[in-house]
Amino acid sequence: MLAVAERPAATGAIRAARAGSHEYPVALDDLADAPPTVWLRGAPVPSRERCIAIVGSRAASGYGRASAMRLARDLAALGFAIVSGLARGIDAAAHEGALEAGGRTVAVIPSGLDTVTPPAHDDLAERIAGRGTLLSERASGPPFGRGAFVKRNRLIAALACVTVVVEAAERSGALSTARFARRLGRGLCAVPGDLDRPTARGVLALLRDGARPCGDASDVLAARPAADAAAPRTDAADPLARLAALLDGTPRDVESLAREAGLALPETLALLLRLAWAGLARDAGGQRWCSAGGTGR
Repeated sequence: MLAVAERPAATGAIRAARAGSHEYPVALDDLADAPPTVWLRGAPVPSRERCIAIVGSRAASGYGRASAMRLARDLAALGFAIVSGLARGIDAAAHEGALEAGGRTVAVIPSGLDTVTPPAHDDLAERIAGRGTLLSERASGPPFGRGAFVKRNRLIAALACVTVVVEAAERSGALSTARFARRLGRGLCAVPGDLDRPTARGVLALLRDGARPCGDASDVLAARPAADAAAPRTDAADPLARLAALLDGTPRDVESLAREAGLALPETLALLLRLAWAGLARDAGGQRWCSAGGTGR
């Protein structure tokens, strides 16, 4: 058995972390059947309030993949780590979106880290290990048994403060991730799709059952449980996250935002536009900006 790592190891090293050790994700303690040991490769997993899960169909449409990539890209730019399962379709798009934004992503796989599943994503797994984390509860080898993927899904839900489902058929495995998120009291969002598309039917069921409709990153942030939304930020070094943290319901002029964020005026304007595209900021007129929910002009 691999030795338990009490401090971060090299990116390429697979190491074990037992419950209660330095690298064991505390969020997994919320599971009734939390694994006694997890295996990691890459960086330690960020805290639950800094993680968002994005999952969905393997047989994803172009719309679904684009939606997953955009959400992951916007959320990663704000300092959130994107958690998913490395599967084809929506999962892969979510990981790619986070990497494209220069952010962190966590891939939870049903096999051992020495046997990446699916094998076609070996290269993606390598890139994730370089910028984020690969995690499994299996010491080694391929997935074990028919329930391996569903069992893995409980870890994805536990690691994140919100789970977003992007396209899911009526019997999609992503729906099990949503069920685990609900049981754990995590936030749950679903991206609406075409009603005549099979991979929209599972999402429609989630929306009917109370999941928050998700159109952009602002919907995801609004779905965070109160305790996670109130947690202190740890990404103040990122200009976009720093600027977003300054916005509230009161319109402020661009120059004061730039000054307080320590940014040049052109960079501030460009970042405000990015926040607006993500549904997190609004032009209040007269070169003044506020959060998307702000009032007044």
